[in-house]
Amino acid sequence: MTLLHVDNLRVTFPTRQGPAEVVRGVSFALGRERLGIVGESGSGKSQTGRAILGLTPPPGRATADRLSFDGIDLCRATPRQWRQLRGARISMVMQDPKFSLNPVMTIGRQLIEAARAPRAEAHDRAMAMLDAVQIRDPARVFAAYPHELSGGMGQRAMIAMMLMAEPDLLIADEPTSALDVTVQIEVLRILDRLVEDRGMGLIFISHDLRLVGSFCDRVLVMYAGRVVEELAAADLAQARHPYTQGLLNCLPRIEGGRRPLPTLQREAGWAL
Repeated sequence: MTLLHVDNLRVTFPTRQGPAEVVRGVSFALGRERLGIVGESGSGKSQTGRAILGLTPPPGRATADRLSFDGIDLCRATPRQWRQLRGARISMVMQDPKFSLNPVMTIGRQLIEAARAPRAEAHDRAMAMLDAVQIRDPARVFAAYPHELSGGMGQRAMIAMMLMAEPDLLIADEPTSALDVTVQIEVLRILDRLVEDRGMGLIFISHDLRLVGSFCDRVLVMYAGRVVEELAAADLAQARHPYTQGLLNCLPRIEGGRRPLPTLQREAGWAL
């Protein structure tokens, strides 16, 4: 079953030199699966995720020939429809929790607000979710303000908040970048369980090709605002586009010496 349809998505920002397209004709369909979007900084990954959730910051403008979620036309969604969708059915883990958590509300209050359930039930779910993302002292974090948490702790709290409502679609923008390997594995297990058990759709945005290759079902590779290659995650090592091959060749390796270090040779045609 297809959960999300994206056809010819474009995101444009005005500049002094004229309109600049940062997402150019991105198209894909998402079922109840794990879709990875990879590419270097500035390739349009995060703006694609924000546009799907209707969060393109003004004066930017997002357009698409088709952008639908579970039969709902997101291009024509009313403010009321967006309020019903965001958080409850579509959630997004932002890249930097410092700019996503409300600085004047405790973590617990923000978690309870995201649950949309009776307070006692929401409190128990919040504590359980904090524990699930490997926070050792859930009670302390529940009562803390965002500025009292480290970057990794804030990122875990943000993940817990987005999962409180058990959404049908989760857009995760670098969700594990500030986490150590053991916590990263636990968070990925939670996401994997939601995809497998609840049939959640997941868009996993990352720079980490190895992580995406081992965790996701399919991979979109973006360069200069457009998708240059789409392939099954299991086939990532056999990628055919020279940009994808270049990214793979630049990954660090423990075995053997690499002198000189490989560099990515870009071609002007990739950006066309």
